[in-house]
Amino acid sequence: MLRIGKLTDYATGLMAQLAHSPERNVSAQQLALELGLPGPSVGALLKRLGRAGLVRGVRGVAGGYALARAPEAISVVDIIVAIEGPVALTECALGEGNCKLESGCATRAHWRRISQAVRVALEAVSLA
Repeated sequence: MLRIGKLTDYATGLMAQLAHSPERNVSAQQLALELGLPGPSVGALLKRLGRAGLVRGVRGVAGGYALARAPEAISVVDIIVAIEGPVALTECALGEGNCKLESGCATRAHWRRISQAVRVALEAVSLA
């Protein structure tokens, strides 16, 4: 079974919550309360999303986190890549040198094509 990890699921929820009111800054603690998620996980995820350029942090009394781009400009694949890394269904779909058997593999090209189709489908879904 293919499955998105729990942290990626949390991150998608965080991003969707921020997309509801893109003009407001929300603290990590407030986001954790609104979504019923563990505070430490929310803080760690916001840092990773910030490093990926998906959220921005604002310091001060009116500070917090907000989307770094419009919801229409952020896709589900952006979130997945920020938390889990590249979208690939198998190691060999990531590129050269990831598998000892790649030189004689009859399925590698097919896995790459399938991984690309999944990526395209995820790119088509935005936070909007």
